[in-house]
Amino acid sequence: MRVPITKKGFEQLREDLDRLKKVKRPKVIQAIAEARAHGDLSENAEYHAAKEQQSFVEGRIKELETKMANAEIIEIGRLTADKVVFGATVVLLEADGKTKKKYMLVGQDESDLKNGKISVTSPVGKALIGHKVGDEVTITTPAKTVMYEILEISIE
Repeated sequence: MRVPITKKGFEQLREDLDRLKKVKRPKVIQAIAEARAHGDLSENAEYHAAKEQQSFVEGRIKELETKMANAEIIEIGRLTADKVVFGATVVLLEADGKTKKKYMLVGQDESDLKNGKISVTSPVGKALIGHKVGDEVTITTPAKTVMYEILEISIE
């Protein structure tokens, strides 16, 4: 299954993978070699910790390789801002007329709520897709149901 991702998000996955392969993996291999040099492996805590770390690093490498293989890079620059689509940045006004929120709709692997990036597969992302400026959208999340007006849509 192809998973949408921005070019920037894909590059971040690539950087993470390179760091794991070129920095983390060699460090773990070195730590295993040093722990082996200490002798009896059955009671060697350093060895077991290094092997556990190796397992984590190798698992993460496989996970990133799979994500990259399944990624479908969406060229945001080619999109228009007439309606909410993947890659769009949306400014919303809560029904109370006071609270504004700004979100960029991204792929699941790129979502970062603290930085205003939400997944298109999240309840908020799903509710916004296809709407236009001026539309009122009711968004139901596990926490609450809120009505928003779409004030602005942009492609950055």
